[in-house]
Amino acid sequence: MTSTPLALLLDSGGVLMRPIGGRWNPRADFEATVKDHAAQVTDEQLAEAVREGDRFMAAVTSTPDLDDYHRAMLHHIGVEASAELLAALVKDVPPTAVLETFPEVVATLTTLRARGVPMAVVSDAWPNLPDLHAALGMGDFFDAYAISAVLGCHKPDPRMYHHASEALGLAPADCLFVDDAPELVAAAIALGYQGCAMVRDEGDGSAEAEALGVAVISSLTEVLGLV
Repeated sequence: MTSTPLALLLDSGGVLMRPIGGRWNPRADFEATVKDHAAQVTDEQLAEAVREGDRFMAAVTSTPDLDDYHRAMLHHIGVEASAELLAALVKDVPPTAVLETFPEVVATLTTLRARGVPMAVVSDAWPNLPDLHAALGMGDFFDAYAISAVLGCHKPDPRMYHHASEALGLAPADCLFVDDAPELVAAAIALGYQGCAMVRDEGDGSAEAEALGVAVISSLTEVLGLV
């Protein structure tokens, strides 16, 4: 660190929270919901739909509309994307049924807030991210959100990082950016931010971070010694 950061910019998935079951997209109830509307669909077709969803996500430049994402998956396996099915795939479910915070997160955020550290979220996500955070007990910690689906771009587009630091009224050099993707941290550092990569599982991302010259932490608690 070149100087003590005044604020934190935090990615959400992999840093603050994770999906129960390990998959971010599509939602964990995707297969059951599709089968409820198209009983003839096989498990193999559903697995291919998920792979098509991954390809769709990789080809876009910002987080897409959820209905467009689901339409692409369903079309690929020959299932009609009816209004009823599209609505069922995004129906409200308790966030705690599909998401959880990492064990140390809420306590760490509470300590940072008590210290008066400004915090913003920089995430490739849909517009409902603040609502998900609130449902998981993180509703009162963040002063700003830079969300890809809202801004029309995703990391490492400089607009994502700049939106967050400008919302906090701080220069990039005053902000520490934390993400579980080392290359996105490296991109932030190239823009003048301070940064470190979250590598929760030893060996998962460590080599990439080392190759990029990016510092590594394994728990959000470690930022308490950095700001």
